[in-house]
Amino acid sequence: MKLQTLITALALSSTTLFAQTVEVKDAWVRASVQGQMATGAFMKLIAKDGAQLVSVSSPVAGVAEVHEMKLEGDVMKMRAVPALDLPAGKTVELKPGGYHVMLMDLKTALKKDSTVPLTLVFKDAKGVQSTLVLKVPVAVMPMAHAH
Repeated sequence: MKLQTLITALALSSTTLFAQTVEVKDAWVRASVQGQMATGAFMKLIAKDGAQLVSVSSPVAGVAEVHEMKLEGDVMKMRAVPALDLPAGKTVELKPGGYHVMLMDLKTALKKDSTVPLTLVFKDAKGVQSTLVLKVPVAVMPMAHAH
């Protein structure tokens, strides 16, 4: 439990976190309004030795998935991906209009300036899984541009 508390404290005091060899930067969740059933979570992931993001979860959502948005012809399509590759040393940005975390079946409205617990599960090249629990700030726009 002390490790959990330490990770939570780190998440609240820093925008950069590590899960063994995966670095998480600039994480944020888009605010929602009452009755809204879904929103997105965004961040930058850097895997030191290469890894995959294999699952996400949050107690604020009934379902959490990694999604990809891409243009197919003239139609923007979104679909869940079973795992997101994180090439060694490369920044993979989860952002609006691209890869992102979808939080669906929201249990409550996510208010600006609150935080959302988010659990990321990674798998390295050897198949070893690691888990990172974050407290992600809720905002209406990326944290780097928020005033």
